[in-house]
Amino acid sequence: MNRFERFSASGEAELRYLDGDFRVVRPGTFVRCAVTGQPIPLDELRYWSVDLQEAYASPEAVLARLHPDLARGR
Repeated sequence: MNRFERFSASGEAELRYLDGDFRVVRPGTFVRCAVTGQPIPLDELRYWSVDLQEAYASPEAVLARLHPDLARGR
């Protein structure tokens, strides 16, 4: 493989979540939401926790994970 060829990987990726960015540890096309299990395409990944090293599909999933009492409406 030369530097102009794109590595095509399918399946679940493994990422290292950083502040404002992430690093691909194992190539893939998606990660799973830690709350719902829903696959999230890497180009649509917007929410994650650096401390927990988890991805989330939506702001609601973040709320459910980090503040379960608020997510349930108490």
